[in-house]
Amino acid sequence: PGNAGTLIRTSDAMGADGVIFAGETVDPLGCKVARASAGSLFHIPVARDPNIKDVLGQLRSSGMQILATAADGEVDLADADLSQPTAWLFGNEAHGLGELQDEADMRVRIPILGRAESLNLATAASICLYESAKQQAR
Repeated sequence: PGNAGTLIRTSDAMGADGVIFAGETVDPLGCKVARASAGSLFHIPVARDPNIKDVLGQLRSSGMQILATAADGEVDLADADLSQPTAWLFGNEAHGLGELQDEADMRVRIPILGRAESLNLATAASICLYESAKQQAR
């Protein structure tokens, strides 16, 4: 719930159009998520849909590129073209995206310069959403 709330809050702060929780996920309207969102739950559209394939189809039909975060992604975040409408796929910390990353148009990696093995979901999402906002503001 904490990561979900932080994701909503960061999405709001970075000017995202909305957040979709797809598949088996935490209830985005739960008390702990609402608390972690620090009010952003009421400032940005938040949806939940159990059918990931339907969500991806709707995103594609709306003209969005779909990007997945992956430690072994083919494209470095700094080199990704985020100037067009973008939907990000973030997996949970326990299982990641798994085969769902194959549905993305591109797999993007966040460079880790120190000794940490990975980033938590909220941190990775914050970095990606910031880079998207920065490129789209140009």
